[in-house]
Amino acid sequence: MTQTVERTLEEPRWVLCPGCATPVYGRRWQRNLHVCPECGRYTPLTARRRLELLVDDGRYEPLDLDARSEDPLGFVDTVPYPARLAEARARTGLHEAVLCARGRIGGAPAVLAVMDFRFLGGSLGSAVGELITLAAEVALAERTPLVIVSASGGARMQEGVLSLMQMAKTAAALGQLDEAGVLTVSLVTDPTYGGVAASFATLCDVILAEPGARLGFAGRRVIEQTIREKLPPEFQTAEFLRERGVVDRIVPRARLRTEIGRLLRAAADAGTPEPAPAPDAAATVRDPHRLPEADAWEQVRRARDLSRPTTVDYLATAFTDFLELHGDRISGDCPSVVGGLARLAGRPVVVIGQQKGHTAAELARRNFGMPMPSGYRKAARLMRLAEKLRLPVVTLVDTPGAFPGADAEERGQAVAIAENLRLMSSLTVAVVTVVIGEGGSGGALGLAVANRVLAFGSAVYSVISAEGCAAILWKDPAAAPRAAAALRVTARDLLRLGVVDGVLVEPDGGTGADPSAAADALRRAVAEALRDLDGLTPAQLRADRRGRFRQYGSALTVESELRSMTGPRR
Repeated sequence: MTQTVERTLEEPRWVLCPGCATPVYGRRWQRNLHVCPECGRYTPLTARRRLELLVDDGRYEPLDLDARSEDPLGFVDTVPYPARLAEARARTGLHEAVLCARGRIGGAPAVLAVMDFRFLGGSLGSAVGELITLAAEVALAERTPLVIVSASGGARMQEGVLSLMQMAKTAAALGQLDEAGVLTVSLVTDPTYGGVAASFATLCDVILAEPGARLGFAGRRVIEQTIREKLPPEFQTAEFLRERGVVDRIVPRARLRTEIGRLLRAAADAGTPEPAPAPDAAATVRDPHRLPEADAWEQVRRARDLSRPTTVDYLATAFTDFLELHGDRISGDCPSVVGGLARLAGRPVVVIGQQKGHTAAELARRNFGMPMPSGYRKAARLMRLAEKLRLPVVTLVDTPGAFPGADAEERGQAVAIAENLRLMSSLTVAVVTVVIGEGGSGGALGLAVANRVLAFGSAVYSVISAEGCAAILWKDPAAAPRAAAALRVTARDLLRLGVVDGVLVEPDGGTGADPSAAADALRRAVAEALRDLDGLTPAQLRADRRGRFRQYGSALTVESELRSMTGPRR
């Protein structure tokens, strides 16, 4: 591929920060990537400068795409529309408000479409919509990830309803990339509004944003005039939107190339799994008779022990290169569910887990590991991403149950869990679940419809908490130990009942006594389960999972039916 280097104009000798009005020496301003070293204010970059910063060695190849702005309405305000276009072209050196190119980011190939706010406010006209669509079609033809950098005030009024049509046109182009399994990444820069915000900027698989970047459909002034209220200063900022589940990650400008490169490599490289370790028959027990009888109530207490490693701990020890993604794109970012892209034993996976904590403060911040509907919807979004990119899904279960509050019910807790059950049963990628602590009710099952379900030796899994069962049936919460025994919640019982496929032997003293050994056991067990599933086709993976759950409480010989379709389950 022939690459060219675009050079930016020389920086002025001094730059006045538009945020704090501090004069900054031009070379210092440039070294700091146009971010004020005094107040941290991010200032816009030209499309060419943005490309230089994102691609490896600043080298990219502009795409030879033909798209022209016309004047279909004969539009005139204070000046004719063609005159406005001519002035923008002369001032920016660009033909339109978006520049499309090929390049490599972190070693991975990408097609990039970068908007420039200087060109008529980055407005979405027919030519911009055409260029975004053409770039998407190049990405589709080459099966290369598409990276879109947005900066826009909205649709271009001078082109009337034709500019509105570009929203649907670009959305359809991204839909084709979804169908083809091609990763799309959006980088939101300040500002991104109107038709761009309501189309390609928010339709990508992953939405990144620079600190402080504003994103919205209607502008702040319009909203305040409409509702006749003063909005908070942080309204529509990246930080505001991440809390509300719209933005995946806020990434400082200096780290954008690294973070985007990690995403592209996860999508482009199926990875080579590490060599299989020598079989260790003692590591994962599959025969319940090999497990000792355990006091059920004591096992419940061990499963809840705050010294046990949590999902976040395993993400740092059993997995590598974890990149957390946030938000359900609807209502929020539940802190009780953590997920994103990672590697396990050398292969890319999507990993999702419920997070409790080790301290009172963290437990409170994580809602004691009890997910809200936004947590299940975030998990569903990540599982759909895994399906699109053909990545295995690994889930870690550790929750007393879904949050039983009024807010959760108003936001559709039951619907969110039900949707996850249906989605997981339909996935055509491998799914492996590990119960690392407490598996409580439908709140646990909402992340546990898997091909293989494993559990640590001191984990528990039940339809209801022992205390809840005691209060309902014995009318006495103090009868919790008796209820725990009756519910058969221990790992031995779960293996005997076929609810789990294997039990991970814990280190002496439990997983909290030797977190490193526990992480090694989890990594080896999940890697083995994924290798066991490698030989199944997408249709067989789905049939295997459905057959696994079809057998519970059934008199049908489901196993024989599955053999005829998929071969024996292993």
